[in-house]
Amino acid sequence: MVHHILLQCKFFLVEWLNITNTVIPNPFRKYYLRIFGIRVGRASSIHRGCRFFHVGKLSIGDNSTVNYGCYLDNRRGIYIGNNVGIAHNTKIYTLGHDYNDPGFFTKGSPVYVEDNAFIFSNAIIMPGVTIGKGAVVLAGSVVTKSVEPWTVVGGNPARKI
Repeated sequence: MVHHILLQCKFFLVEWLNITNTVIPNPFRKYYLRIFGIRVGRASSIHRGCRFFHVGKLSIGDNSTVNYGCYLDNRRGIYIGNNVGIAHNTKIYTLGHDYNDPGFFTKGSPVYVEDNAFIFSNAIIMPGVTIGKGAVVLAGSVVTKSVEPWTVVGGNPARKI
């Protein structure tokens, strides 16, 4: 019973974060997000309209931007480096279901986006992926495997170009 109540409180807190994140002005947003355990570095920003799946477990380095409409499933952790650009409507997942398991249990891992990487709009990053330093993910790509540093990938599934 207590676990159920705490779980409902967590869901309420996350929904409150998602609703209020759209009205907090950008200069104050990173301070507001810190209340929820989200670390936003110096000169970095998370634009309005971004949605979170969890409180905490999200760290963004310096001079990085997460643009409008991104979906950040930070249940297992998302770690974004310095000088990173994440374009609008990108989705980053850290947890999913194991379709090979008869019980369809969850499995997941953190996602790492290293320094100087850029992810173009509408890309989907799957659990356990590392986007290497200076790598570029083209628009609409579905990244299911880690991307080597200084590599350009695109497509579904994303492949080196």
